[in-house]
Amino acid sequence: MQSPIRIILADDHAVVRKGIRDFLEEEPDFEIVAEAADGRTAQELIAHALPTVAILDIRMPHLTGIDVTRWIRSEGLPVKVLILSAYDDAPFAVAVMQAGADGYVLKNAEAGQIVAAVRSVAAGRVVIDTGITQALVARLGDPSSGVAPEPLSDRAREVLVLAASGLTNRGIGVRLGISDRTVQGHLASIYGKMQVGSRTEAVTRALQLGWIQLPENPQ
Repeated sequence: MQSPIRIILADDHAVVRKGIRDFLEEEPDFEIVAEAADGRTAQELIAHALPTVAILDIRMPHLTGIDVTRWIRSEGLPVKVLILSAYDDAPFAVAVMQAGADGYVLKNAEAGQIVAAVRSVAAGRVVIDTGITQALVARLGDPSSGVAPEPLSDRAREVLVLAASGLTNRGIGVRLGISDRTVQGHLASIYGKMQVGSRTEAVTRALQLGWIQLPENPQ
């Protein structure tokens, strides 16, 4: 059997946390390992438990979901971040993705969509709620303005597309018939040319440039 997707859920509203927890616990491969009502507690729990996925609200006491996301990335923790928010404003989504989150889903999404989003980010895919995708791209700006990224080779583009689909470095290597080290080299080159520091940022930038497209709903 595969290991369960271990989840920490952080939201300052107890009723909201309970509602989310109730339908997540119905999934046999999900395990809620802890809950937090504020950002600082979430940070402490994440450091201790190292969940597969941290589901974070944006606005929480002490530390915001964006603050916690930045901390996770700065510490290099192997934790995926799914922001679950009531805010459908593009500036929030931009801040979240730039902080290094793996997904941004609205709280009014169907339970099944949230469940699918958790599985998607756990598998390494980027999830952006379709309700804000266009606004996010527009907010990121015109890709023809400013400093354009250096062009990618055909093989680098293949690596980027497969990375966005959630494949690990090993999975990409198997798919393309190259070594893990070669995949790592391509990713390092992609990050440098696109002036980003993570897969999430690379996928977000590629979305802006029209190089890749996200599915309408996470699968």
